[in-house]
Amino acid sequence: MQIVNSITEMQTRARQWQVEEKGIGFVPTMGCLHAGHMSLVKRARRIVGQHGKVVVSIYVNPLQFGPKEDFRRYPRDLDTDQKLCAAEGADILFAPADHEMYPDSNRSSTYVLEEKLSRQMEGASRPGHFRGVTTVVAKLFNIVLPNVAVFGEKDFQQAAVVRRMTQDLNFPVQIEVAPTQREEDGLAMSSRNRYLSPEERAQAVILWRAIQEAKKAVSASTTPILAETLRVRVGTLIETQPSARIDYIEFFHPATLEPSRDVSAGTQMALAVFIGKTRLIDNAAL
Repeated sequence: MQIVNSITEMQTRARQWQVEEKGIGFVPTMGCLHAGHMSLVKRARRIVGQHGKVVVSIYVNPLQFGPKEDFRRYPRDLDTDQKLCAAEGADILFAPADHEMYPDSNRSSTYVLEEKLSRQMEGASRPGHFRGVTTVVAKLFNIVLPNVAVFGEKDFQQAAVVRRMTQDLNFPVQIEVAPTQREEDGLAMSSRNRYLSPEERAQAVILWRAIQEAKKAVSASTTPILAETLRVRVGTLIETQPSARIDYIEFFHPATLEPSRDVSAGTQMALAVFIGKTRLIDNAAL
């Protein structure tokens, strides 16, 4: 595996692979990799095969962080990330610096904005977040030139927004969404989990318990449940944890992301909860 920091070098390699008709699988990340990320790399390799190429990018994108968010303290561990990617058989680790991705940020005036799927949930809680996501992903697609890009289902709304952007702007990229990887107790794997103290880590499993509670309620009911009724039920459970503070609990259609008034089998649930100062997200189909 090789590490590439230059956009020009990455594009040159990608164009050569295209000439050689080698499929390119791409896994965009912000680093601090874990088993969840590695499952995306595995999926990319399965799709492009042993004769294809797999690129993992590591870039903590400042555009998708708000002024009061954790950009500067976001965990970074490039040495460990490099070892994990090499062990998983990635061909290139693309790790550009800020000045490479945004060479003149004061003069930059072009952004990519999806205006429908990004309005609620993460979009409402983190203004400007998805403009940063779609802009950097569009840039990365133009740099890596992938045939397929793999995203994780834990960021359900992000995957939906990226898929819509890809369709609307005619990127020749297949978007694959891989299942959420979980710890043994059900907590979704996340780079931010390392922020949690031991006490907070024990309480963080409440997100998974809340999803299980919603699934149980839907399974036991012979008629649709009012979303607000289920939101109160789930919220009451979450609030049993002293460090938990709810940002949102939403029920919505998985394709349109439109909020659901009534919840039944097939409705998607997503939630964002602060455990102490750490904001965690999760989702599942009910």
